[in-house]
Amino acid sequence: MKYLYKIASVLFLLFLVSCSEEKIGESEFGTVTGKVVSADTFEPMENVKILSSPTSSTVFTDETGKFTVSNVKVGEYSFQAQKDGYVAKFEAVTITANNTSEIVFELSKSTANNKPPTVPVLVSPIDNSTAQAVSLDLTWTATDPNNDVLTFKVTLRNDSNSDVKTFENIKEKKITLTDLLFGTKYYWQVEVNDGINTPVLSTISAFTTLQFPTTRYLFVKKISDNNVIFAADDAGKQYQLTSSDKNSWRPRRNNQAQKIAFIATNGSQNDIYTMNFDGTGIKKVTSSVPIAGFNSDYIGYSWNASGSEFIYPSFDKLYRINSDGSGLTKIFQTPNGKFISECDWSADGTKIALKVNDANGYNAEVYVIDTSGTITASILSGQPGAVGGLNFSVTGLKLIYTRDITGFENSTYRQLDTRIFEYSFVTSSSYQIVTEKISGTNDLDVRYAPNESELIFTNTSNDGISVKNILKTSIGVANSRVVLFSGTSMPDWE
Repeated sequence: MKYLYKIASVLFLLFLVSCSEEKIGESEFGTVTGKVVSADTFEPMENVKILSSPTSSTVFTDETGKFTVSNVKVGEYSFQAQKDGYVAKFEAVTITANNTSEIVFELSKSTANNKPPTVPVLVSPIDNSTAQAVSLDLTWTATDPNNDVLTFKVTLRNDSNSDVKTFENIKEKKITLTDLLFGTKYYWQVEVNDGINTPVLSTISAFTTLQFPTTRYLFVKKISDNNVIFAADDAGKQYQLTSSDKNSWRPRRNNQAQKIAFIATNGSQNDIYTMNFDGTGIKKVTSSVPIAGFNSDYIGYSWNASGSEFIYPSFDKLYRINSDGSGLTKIFQTPNGKFISECDWSADGTKIALKVNDANGYNAEVYVIDTSGTITASILSGQPGAVGGLNFSVTGLKLIYTRDITGFENSTYRQLDTRIFEYSFVTSSSYQIVTEKISGTNDLDVRYAPNESELIFTNTSNDGISVKNILKTSIGVANSRVVLFSGTSMPDWE
């Protein structure tokens, strides 16, 4: 019995010692830090109330959206972020001793009392305004009672085709439109969205663009390795007609047909197309038989005077085709297998001038056939070097062309001293037209001006890589040589 009493005493003393080591009245603490941002823009939010359950200190975020809650007892908490106009957000946090826990709140705007934006008011262009530029700004006004961030969508239609364009996520009350169609009525509408309420639509407004200006010049510019067709008025203002993304060249205008013809790439082949004077309404003419020859840069075709038909070459054959693509007919084939590179149809429709050459562009001949394919006149043969640029005068009594008088020939078809010549059907003779050409350059792609007292042509250095310019000169008039358009080639003047 005495032994059991001693054991019990020892156990009681151990219990007292263990209890004496506990620090009565003291607890362990941690810290909570965090940031509050907008759920829409992720921008920091100031003066957001931060509180917790169980209750700890209540704090507010600073101008950077940050907050700190110190001396939080260890344990499980739910922290809450509150701000008028926003949905309260809760985040669970575990507080551990002497550690810092981090929270990020993303607050969304409350839709309970949020009002929609006002109806957008379309400012410019004024409704039903006319003669508007083809590049212009659309502007409007709109406000939001709750100062919500607004985004806009613009819908644009026109009366020329079925295209509907939409421009979304616009942050400003303005959008710049470019490359509108000339002479076209446009309809536009603005939709405003505050990200909370149903989007609000404006009324529909309309404007009409100015008519395409009178342009008599056509030419080609190089843009990103593509030939691109431009028109220009008498003041020299230029208008792009074909896309920079497609290779298009050798434009020819026909005033009776009110169309411009041109050559463009179509997959692996080249075809003839037509378009309106402003570049719209592009239609393909050739199909089963493409336009083809020894070099696509030096190939040509011709309208008839009325614009109802074309003639064009395909290697050693010459074809006639209606301008709508129907009625394809072979009208001539070279007797010696040479390629036809260029052709021109006289205004009266009785004569067709042809330039033929071998597969390298040389051994050229220029002769005239009638519409039945019979050769009626020989203009040039037996001359070495490059030849090109056929164009009849309006009477059909003269034919203009170019020839490299050096007779130089090489694999790149380089020309060294190409000059302008004229053939008279009255005297059956050719003669050089003095154009005061600068030494070391070539005059190419020559055509008569509409009054036929002037010539228009391309001039470039004979190095084959320098810039090309379009010039004009008066026939037989000294010091009349002037540059019309720099960095251009393949002119047409009607």
